[in-house]
Amino acid sequence: MSGRDGELLGLLALGSRLSEEPFSGEDKRLVAAVAGQAAVALENIGLAEKMAERMDAERRAAREMEIARHVQSKLLPQKAPPLATLDYAGMCIQARAVGGDYYDFLDLGSGRAGFVLADIAGKGMSAALLMANLQAHLRSQSALLVQDLPRSLQSVNRMFYESTEPSNYATLFLGIYDDATRRLRYVNCGHNPPLLLRGQNVQRLRATVTVLGLFEKWVCQVAEAQLLPGDILIIYTDGIVEAMNADQEEFGEAALLAILREKQHMDARSLLSAVIAHVQQFSAGEQSDDLTLLVAQAR
Repeated sequence: MSGRDGELLGLLALGSRLSEEPFSGEDKRLVAAVAGQAAVALENIGLAEKMAERMDAERRAAREMEIARHVQSKLLPQKAPPLATLDYAGMCIQARAVGGDYYDFLDLGSGRAGFVLADIAGKGMSAALLMANLQAHLRSQSALLVQDLPRSLQSVNRMFYESTEPSNYATLFLGIYDDATRRLRYVNCGHNPPLLLRGQNVQRLRATVTVLGLFEKWVCQVAEAQLLPGDILIIYTDGIVEAMNADQEEFGEAALLAILREKQHMDARSLLSAVIAHVQQFSAGEQSDDLTLLVAQAR
């Protein structure tokens, strides 16, 4: 019994006939036909078993991925520390079930809040695990961030460096906002410069230090910005400005600024939704990277 590719699947053996007559040519043709049909049946059964095993494995993988997606969504902030002078909101839409982008709001007490937005190099499950690792490091340092921001981030960089492969790193923006003084102290670790819009003018909060986790020796520098009433601060990952349309054109910073200027009368949540909607419309629903955005509007 031979398969479609000629591989031997089995043997069909007949004993001697009850009569003294030898097997005829017709008998041999019948046996060959039966052997061929049996081979097809055996091959189909084997294919069906392999398909069933693959479908079962895919169902288990999909279930595990759904659990991972749910767990990761719970790592994003479920509530925001209340601030009298700042209205803010964040959103993260993963390109896959899980990803390496995330944002966070840290309640630092005494009218202070921390804004975190990071982008892990890579995609998928490995990036998601590194994201959770980085978030845990940052939250473990949250009590010290106000007292000594450079030293806290140096500790985070060291832990991230020691617990990941040499090729793994993250870009990160971390800002500490003081409700009483309207002052934002921030560190930009090789991340896209957030945009601070004041009327028609824009200030870019450029990198103050290199990326996290790539170098053991890492010196942190802190910068400051003042948020006046009406100012809009937008912190985002590269999935926003690098979103592509059908003609392989990027959405770009200019389009992002145009939306902010046109919609600056909106509250933070509405402005955030408007930006996401424009990016998704531009890329016609084809999302190649995570879309993560944090919008703050000074009251």
